[in-house]
Amino acid sequence: MKPTSSQQKSQELLEKIIHKAWSDDAFKAALIANPLDAIEKATGERVQLPEGKTLIVRDQTSQEKIYVNIPAEPNMEDMELSEEQLEVVAGGGIIWPAYVMLPILPTPTNPSKDGRIS
Repeated sequence: MKPTSSQQKSQELLEKIIHKAWSDDAFKAALIANPLDAIEKATGERVQLPEGKTLIVRDQTSQEKIYVNIPAEPNMEDMELSEEQLEVVAGGGIIWPAYVMLPILPTPTNPSKDGRIS
């Protein structure tokens, strides 16, 4: 399935934030302490979370540890299927919830002179 433009924009923003955190320890500390403010300061964009949601950033850069994030259990009652997914289910297939997995990202580039990431 092709990501929506909103999903693509979110993925690109996430990659930029990760690159900046890799190259800027002060930004990484600010991102962990207050993610929404750090993202807005670095990008000039205010992140709007869904009502009742909180953004938590954890430093998982240790090479000596393996991190596992346990996602919320999907609510199948509220899940809407696309036409493509309906065809799979109608044919006897199973649709598993999709979880975003980031590939290994390239070495980060330097942020601009004003400290913003682009």
